[in-house]
Formats: sequence, structure tokens, C-alpha cells
Amino acid sequence: MRLLARPTDTNSSGDIFGGWIMSQVDLAGSVVASRRANGRVVTVAVNSFHFKKPVFVGDLISCYARIEKVGNTSINVLVEVFAERNLGNECIKVTEATLTYVAVDQQRQPRPVDS
Repeated sequence: MRLLARPTDTNSSGDIFGGWIMSQVDLAGSVVASRRANGRVVTVAVNSFHFKKPVFVGDLISCYARIEKVGNTSINVLVEVFAERNLGNECIKVTEATLTYVAVDQQRQPRPVDS
């Protein structure tokens, strides 16, 4: 997933809000998890979240997600976030997170991942 950090996403210091990055991480992780679950998933835990470097307006953000573990109803996903800045001359890892998603049925009850 790639997107551009915009001025509307900043805090009073001019840095991108951590919550905005968290939202993008959750979106990227849920895409991978829902594909593996072959259906709807819900976020049940943010197991770790590390902000390594700030994100600035104009940075091109790339979120890379991969499955770390699959349980009966749950899927653990690692998401790494990189920022391209200075017109692509610099690319740095800015965030890393692990999240847990649970596959759910139409009644929003947990269901086996392979169903």
C-alpha cells in the first residue's frame, strides 16, 4: 500500500500523526489477513508498534505486510512502513508493527481461518 503524507495529517509540530500511521498499518495488515482468511477479519490486538523515525509532509509512505503466523481463527501480521523522501533519494524504515486479526462469520463470530 502506498500513499502520500499530506499537511492535513500533521500534528502541531508539523510531523505526521502517529494515529494516522497506525490507521494505515491496520489497513495494510487487514488486506493480507482477509485474503488469507478468505473473508472478513477484525483487528483484535496490536501486539507491538515501534515508531523508529518521524514521517513528514510530502513523504511517500509504503506499507508492506506479511503473515507471520496462522492459528485456528487468528492471523498475526507484520507490517513494515518505509518513507521515501527528498524526491526518492532517501528511503528509510519509519515504523514496524505486529497485529492480530480474527476471521469472523456473517454474525461477527470467530470462525476457522480455513473455512
